[in-house]
Amino acid sequence: MKPYVICLMHSSLDGRTHPSRWRPKGAGVDWFEKIHDELAGDAWVIGRVTGSEFAKGKPYPATSSERLPRENWFARRDAKTYGVVLDARGKIGWGRSDIGGDPIVVVLTESVPDSHLAGLRGEGVSYIFAGEAEIDLTLTLDILNHELGVKRLLVEGGGVANGAFLRAGLIDEFNLILSPAVDGARGAPFVFDSTEADSDQRAPLSAMTLESTRQLGGGVLLLRYLIQNDAAAR
Repeated sequence: MKPYVICLMHSSLDGRTHPSRWRPKGAGVDWFEKIHDELAGDAWVIGRVTGSEFAKGKPYPATSSERLPRENWFARRDAKTYGVVLDARGKIGWGRSDIGGDPIVVVLTESVPDSHLAGLRGEGVSYIFAGEAEIDLTLTLDILNHELGVKRLLVEGGGVANGAFLRAGLIDEFNLILSPAVDGARGAPFVFDSTEADSDQRAPLSAMTLESTRQLGGGVLLLRYLIQNDAAAR
């Protein structure tokens, strides 16, 4: 069964997501974790670039004498919430097994070397396989649901990861914390983005319904949209 997928992001009025670049400074930057907790997901997911910001270790050795099967491996199955990171080619050396107390689950492809799998196991980091060379997000959701009981998933960036879920027609709800600030310059990431290879692919959205608007104070708004995807357009 597919989990219910909520994309949660915090942006400036021009859709940029690095608060350090916003002007005026400090506009509503303390709201993200509060809304994250309110949404009460069984798991949250981020992309490789965002995931790297949480890593404390170095890349694992390039080679290993150990041969490991391309099978899902779980250090824990009893957590209330999991932190899921998309890392198709196994670039992140973690140096930790959790983020904020949430056990890390890395989504890999079968192209990852055995040495990386050994490094993850050595640090108690769970991993799943969701494709041979590219991550299949639909398969990822199925595995998270079937193996870990995830029924409610929060997609929380970066823009490329958000965009991939959006273009796959997998997002059911979009919650945007909108701050009274602007970035106003080139180079900052957007709420939804793509790689160059995906730049011409459009999301299969058939409708977006504004479910609620909530004032959080200081001119900060929380906009909640329900999303309808056109399965035939995927």
